[in-house]
Amino acid sequence: MSLLSIGVTGVNAAQLGLMTTGNNISNVNTDGYSRQRISQSTNLSIGTGAGYIGMGTNVSTITRVYNSVLTSQINQSQAQVSQLTTYYDNVSQIDNMLADESAGLSSTMLEFFSGLQTVASDTTLISSRDTLVSDAKALSSRVNSLYGQLKALYSSVNTQLDSTVTSINSYATQIASLNKRIMEAQAATNQPPNDLLDQRDTLVTELNTLVGVSTVEESNGSLSVFIGNGQQLVVGLRTNQLAVQASSADPTRMAVGLVNAGGVQELPDSMITGGALGGLLSFRSQSLDSAANSLGQVAASLALTVNAQLSLGQDLLGNSAGDTDFVSDFFTISDPLVWANSLNQGTATVAASLVNPPPMSLNGNTYAMAYDSATSTYTVTRKSDGTEWTATGTEALNDVMQQVYNATGDTLDLASANYTTNLTGSDYRVSFDGTNYTVTRLSDNKKWTDADPIALSSTIADSEGFSFDVTGAMANGDSFTIQPTRDIGRNFGVNASIAADSRLIAAGQAVRTSAGSANSGSGVISAGSVSPGYTVPTTDIGITYNSGNLDFTNLAAGAMVTVTNSSGTTTYTMPASVPYTSPSSTYTVGGFTFSLSGVPKDNDTFTLSANAGGTSDARNANLLAKLQTQGGMAGGTATFQDSYAQLVSKVGNKTREAEVNLEAQQSLLDQANSARESVSGVNLDEEAANLLKYQQAYQASAKMMTIASELFDTVLSIGY
Repeated sequence: MSLLSIGVTGVNAAQLGLMTTGNNISNVNTDGYSRQRISQSTNLSIGTGAGYIGMGTNVSTITRVYNSVLTSQINQSQAQVSQLTTYYDNVSQIDNMLADESAGLSSTMLEFFSGLQTVASDTTLISSRDTLVSDAKALSSRVNSLYGQLKALYSSVNTQLDSTVTSINSYATQIASLNKRIMEAQAATNQPPNDLLDQRDTLVTELNTLVGVSTVEESNGSLSVFIGNGQQLVVGLRTNQLAVQASSADPTRMAVGLVNAGGVQELPDSMITGGALGGLLSFRSQSLDSAANSLGQVAASLALTVNAQLSLGQDLLGNSAGDTDFVSDFFTISDPLVWANSLNQGTATVAASLVNPPPMSLNGNTYAMAYDSATSTYTVTRKSDGTEWTATGTEALNDVMQQVYNATGDTLDLASANYTTNLTGSDYRVSFDGTNYTVTRLSDNKKWTDADPIALSSTIADSEGFSFDVTGAMANGDSFTIQPTRDIGRNFGVNASIAADSRLIAAGQAVRTSAGSANSGSGVISAGSVSPGYTVPTTDIGITYNSGNLDFTNLAAGAMVTVTNSSGTTTYTMPASVPYTSPSSTYTVGGFTFSLSGVPKDNDTFTLSANAGGTSDARNANLLAKLQTQGGMAGGTATFQDSYAQLVSKVGNKTREAEVNLEAQQSLLDQANSARESVSGVNLDEEAANLLKYQQAYQASAKMMTIASELFDTVLSIGY
């Protein structure tokens, strides 16, 4: 090769270097651009007698300055940032809504119970009763409003899922198209098409803002893209489309699926992570579901306990339980939602209902008591181990109290008992495996299994606060989703009869006590209170003190009187003299509990009678007002305010957690981008130096060609 040829190779190499450097400078502000550089190598040398002499240079390829590890870190961080951003933007809306003093639930609950206390101070004052109704309406309106806002978030999530999946499919199609162009370009020139590779990397990064993906570069230059646990999104030139459709377990809930030849394969929410799609799904499952369920849990518990206590009262018109015009419910609520899985093969249907009335918490939640009015059955359950005692009939309450005392030595304190629910704020799945029925609490995957669905329902009723009924035959693999509290906020309202006439609020109770006007001792009888299943005396029941005993009159033979004092619980069957214990004893007769204290004298009398009229009686109103501070939720361990505050705190913690994690992940993304820029980014100072370097190389090579030309001319001139 001549000196001229060597110069030509140098000029060509320098020219490519100048063009590459100029391209870098032109794209200094192009997102996703990786700076390029030429790879030069020497041409084969030629052997001479004086040794091997080089024959110039060549540019073997133009490569991207690219680091796959840094790109992978950017994609992973971008997916996390986008997920957390979407999660935070949505959960902060719930946080602002629930925590707002004027828009939240706390203030209206306080006003409702304050209204009850006002009614208790004077039950005959109609204006106080009307104010209570107004407070109750405000409370129900606030619950409805909060539910409506949460429902709007569900709709927003469904809409965003649809638009996000549409964008994901578009990116997948573009990546597959670039795969084709890259494969064709590499096959034609056996050189990497750098700009196309940058475009594809940019698309993958943008795709990670929508959903977290993993990639594998194939030997033919194509890029395979996967989501979830390896579900194929792009493989070579082929794309698998995602679709949004109603969930098989809940038709109101949109789920993401993978389109295949057989239809759409639904993907579990937990399988999809990263990006806006992962953020939407995690927000819905971790925060939105919990908030809606917990709001319904508070509303349902409030309604059930208030209604149960109201049913033990007597209204201002003298109506009480059993009377045609008696109104036993203050609030109205709906039954749990039940959704049949769309893939079910059996003929079964499932209905669910809340335990109503709820059980009563006794002895500081050591025991819970439930009453079945249909069978006149009392059931007392020891909370520590689930042991039950049951009694049925007109004397069931006395009987079951005696059973508990005989078995444990514990005295049931009916005076301090209060209604409470066991609702958890979770969703549940009822499934059948061909032999056994299983209920799964979806919040923590706790399971209960039984071959008998009726027995299983009873277990769930005691434990979780709702029951279910299976009608028809479930096939192996069939399942139903039960949402006990999800929809409560939509239908929570004030009973229309009470809203129209506040006199129907049962502020009093139907059984009353009195002391004889001729009593000479210091014995005092309390006002007393009724328990579920109580009976109103048709004839006054007299109590006479004589020589340390109490004689009950007008009690039928076989009737029972249960006495509770410091010595324990004892049941007496009439007729019998009942020992009186000083300083105080509690008595239960026909579901009515009262106490006697002090020192009566012989022939002192006391009377239990029907409460005619119900005026000037605030016993039930006082018990209703006490529900504010008693444990009306979580089996007697939490108040309504506690539970709502826990909801607000939980959402606030989730919001703060998302905010902190977002800041940390954004910092990692910024660091990854900075690291990439330091490797692949265009440095104008460096490129300016390269311009001078290649300019000088070009000029030197051109000078070499000039010298070669002059030498050639000299050689030619010698011949003449």
